Amino acid sequence: MSNSKSDDGLAIALFSELMACDQMIRTRLSKSLPKGMELSHFSVLNHMSHQGVERSPAQLARLFSVTKGAMTNTLSKLEAIGYIHIRPDWDDARMKKVSLSVAGMNARDNAVRAVTPIFDDVMQEMGVEEVKDLLPTLRHLRGALS
Repeated sequence: MSNSKSDDGLAIALFSELMACDQMIRTRLSKSLPKGMELSHFSVLNHMSHQGVERSPAQLARLFSVTKGAMTNTLSKLEAIGYIHIRPDWDDARMKKVSLSVAGMNARDNAVRAVTPIFDDVMQEMGVEEVKDLLPTLRHLRGALS
């Protein structure tokens, strides 16, 4: 809880900066992604490429803090273009499991190549040490928000 008006102003300034950064990041990444790929598609493909395990749609929805319906929509689009496989859960037929296809891994890799210049620009502007110093604070903030 805030202790004073100045604390409120500080919190507002913090959240304003974070929201402005979020908007700029989303805009720049969306413009750089390969034609037809949405940021939500890239996020799911990128996550799946790092995990190497199947996930349920509900797990993915929780992970990305979106509704099950929104995640189902994203997964349906990714499945239609062959980037993921969705199969029944053999232990619980009511559930489904999602895995990354070879085409999905290739699409993710192409997307990473497309957005790498954005990352390079930021790293050059800020410097490695400043980014290293900033990450623990951002992780702490994410934990405080979750």
